[in-house]
Amino acid sequence: MTTIPEDARTHIDDLASFVEASPSSYHAADESRRRLEQAGFAPLAEGDAWDLAPGGRYVVVREGSVIAFALPASVSATTPFQIVGAHTDSPSFKLKPKPTRTGAGGWWQLGWEIYGGPLVNSWLDRELCLAGRVVTISGDEHLVRTGPIARIPQLAIHLDRQVGDGLKLDKQTHTTPVWGLGEAESADIVGRLADLAGVPSHDIAGIDIVAADTQPPRSFGADDALFASGRLDNLLSTHAGLTAIADAAPTEAIAMFAAFDHEEVGSASRSGAAGPFHEDVLTRILAAFGGGADERARSFAHSLHVSSDVGHAVHPNYSERHDPENRPVAGGGPILKINANQRYATDAHGAAAWNAACRRAGVPAQEFVSNNAMPCGSTIGPISATRLGIRTVDVGVPILSMHSARELTAVVDPWYLTRAMSALLER
Repeated sequence: MTTIPEDARTHIDDLASFVEASPSSYHAADESRRRLEQAGFAPLAEGDAWDLAPGGRYVVVREGSVIAFALPASVSATTPFQIVGAHTDSPSFKLKPKPTRTGAGGWWQLGWEIYGGPLVNSWLDRELCLAGRVVTISGDEHLVRTGPIARIPQLAIHLDRQVGDGLKLDKQTHTTPVWGLGEAESADIVGRLADLAGVPSHDIAGIDIVAADTQPPRSFGADDALFASGRLDNLLSTHAGLTAIADAAPTEAIAMFAAFDHEEVGSASRSGAAGPFHEDVLTRILAAFGGGADERARSFAHSLHVSSDVGHAVHPNYSERHDPENRPVAGGGPILKINANQRYATDAHGAAAWNAACRRAGVPAQEFVSNNAMPCGSTIGPISATRLGIRTVDVGVPILSMHSARELTAVVDPWYLTRAMSALLER
């Protein structure tokens, strides 16, 4: 029998609520802001002057990214940062500028691009919603989300007798979803989105809309020890950092939570980890207390950034794909990601700092290193380390079905990760 602590179950229920509130990166950033303001964080606007006070707690949003920070009472121009980082976006499909089309048989269909690297087959035969933002001619932004509205239908086995030998999908033609039937003149998805935003269709000047699975997250399995959900990559880490910063009461360092958009497509955007958002906020904080270039360098030299993203749990059906010794197991606690070629930014000092935080939190910890024949992915860690020069360590939680429309983790691991992050931000 698996015994799950009640706090872990409470945490996983809150993670489920966060995922359901966050079908797009813009919703994730907005939900993070809402929760932080509720916890007493004052909102900041980038276009305003910042009047920061010692002991203050603040949050700022740039599009689909969010940064929050808590200042110690003794903050100065050289105070270091303790940062937990994540990303708000997930592999999906994104509507093209002219998304409405009609197909054979009177079907209404949608034109979209593949965003990131989803396991496309996992998105077949699921009821999907559309979510994101629409922008009017005047520049006003509206967050929108539909209910279940689209589905990518798989071809019946009777029409493809070779499908058992391996499913092959053309990304342009075979991933086009259906969303209605009838006269072509009535097929207007932008009009539907405008209705949700409460604005005329002709007033919509731009859209950033992605698809999301509508099946709710849930615990399942023996003793409800497993948890399945869409977008665990990487709303799981976003939620962990958000929860940790909400309770942070730092005494020596500036506690910070930073979650960025566009990690799944390389982070190279104004709101991505490779963009200027993070550096802008760090610089403005120190400048508020008289810091210049010299003070910033001194602060950064003693700072730490923990980049958190999900990693691969040992797959029971493909165990040969994993390293024979460094094999993260579900339920075994957060993972420390290591790669000799710096696809992860972890070094020995960073590993020591992270392991110390896990010990203080009383949570188990484990390492992840890829099988040499299986190239690993990467994270915001190396990008942020390169841009800022702050020591960075890559961590996460082991999951199965990464980049699937529905991923899988152990109920206890997100709770373990959050506790370790909280211990790190206590400095």
